[in-house]
Amino acid sequence: MQYLANIINIYSESIVIFCVSLSIALASVLVFRSINAIHDLIMRLVHYVSLGGRRKKSKLLKKKIDDHHSRAHHAKRHDLNPIISPSIENEWEYGGTFNPAAWHDENGQAHLIYRAIGADGVSRLGYATSEDGASFDRLPYPVFFMESPRLQERNAKKKSSAELSADEKRYNPVMYPSGGSWGGCEDPRMVLIDDRFYVTFSAFDGWDFIRIALTTISKDDFLANRWKWSKPLLISPENQINKNWVIFPEKINGKFAILHSISPDIQVDYIDSMTDIARGVKKIKSVFGARKEREEWDTWPRGVGAPPIRTKAGWLVLYHATDKTESYKYKLGAMILDINNPEKVLMRSSKPILAPDEWYENDGKPGVVYVCGAVIQDDILYIYYGGGDRHVCVAHMAIDKLLGWLGENNTVDTSLVHGLRASGTRKVRASQPKPRIKKIKV
Repeated sequence: MQYLANIINIYSESIVIFCVSLSIALASVLVFRSINAIHDLIMRLVHYVSLGGRRKKSKLLKKKIDDHHSRAHHAKRHDLNPIISPSIENEWEYGGTFNPAAWHDENGQAHLIYRAIGADGVSRLGYATSEDGASFDRLPYPVFFMESPRLQERNAKKKSSAELSADEKRYNPVMYPSGGSWGGCEDPRMVLIDDRFYVTFSAFDGWDFIRIALTTISKDDFLANRWKWSKPLLISPENQINKNWVIFPEKINGKFAILHSISPDIQVDYIDSMTDIARGVKKIKSVFGARKEREEWDTWPRGVGAPPIRTKAGWLVLYHATDKTESYKYKLGAMILDINNPEKVLMRSSKPILAPDEWYENDGKPGVVYVCGAVIQDDILYIYYGGGDRHVCVAHMAIDKLLGWLGENNTVDTSLVHGLRASGTRKVRASQPKPRIKKIKV
């Protein structure tokens, strides 16, 4: 007994120190979660009060809107924004839910694949669906996760994981703060081609490893929530940093078309097979940068937002840009590309159509609206975007009104653009009557 007592005396102090340390750590986690919960509650209360105490159950796809009451080039935010916010119940989406890819099915139901940051700092993809485009139900688990993109690249080359350094094998929150994330799969964009979804995303594993990755899933499996994703392919060149690659929603001349840069020029590559890129048979040389500062609002174009959308005027491309007067703000612009030759810009907005002005667009990372998904349904353009690298939001506008405004406020210096005639060196006006704006059911 004396021997046992001596052992207890020897280790009692260490045990007490360990228990105290563990208690402090657990208390810190609880305090951190409480602070975030209180913060979200306060921000929602402020938003509630700003609506005059009325959080209406309006339906985005069922109610009437009158676009005459909004400025011509501004997308109208939904009253229920933010439509998806971080969940304290799910650790995998505790740190942020934002930047969603979007698709509407034949019945008008909205489907989102959104980026979520977990308590571990890793980005995964979640799924949410809605019948009205504003009130979303989401699954309680991630539907896709790419663990250690750097390691996957090594394994693809049949290299041992032991070749990874100690720093490469773990996420580092100081070195790798991409949108608040330390690694994983970020900023998905998706298109449906031949009954199969193609999802591009940024495979992030440190600032020296940002590759574009691609995974696919059949439409049937997607709608049935059978998450049988194909093995991810790294399609951007190794040892290069690339983001914001999107696939056109239909093949052009029988080939997949990838829009991978909008500055200094529109850059599109055409390929027969995605595996050709992953295997190095076909390499995409993407150049990003500006020859000189633009004189318009989009001084520095940052990259493409959602995949291109076919319209009667050409391919609609939403893009992010910053200007020299407010370089800390990510704003959203629009351009029209030639339907047969997408490298040719026909129209470009003279002003942003969406800017980070609401609290939920300045909550996590101030001054960010970041679009990864957009859909046209019943002549309305729905823009699904991330607010402040923390929330999922939606805005909308009549597509005819946007196209008409682009035609009248075009910054492309041309004298003849797809039936649009120039009335000066800068602006381009339509030779046909303006589309009539009317109340539209949405």
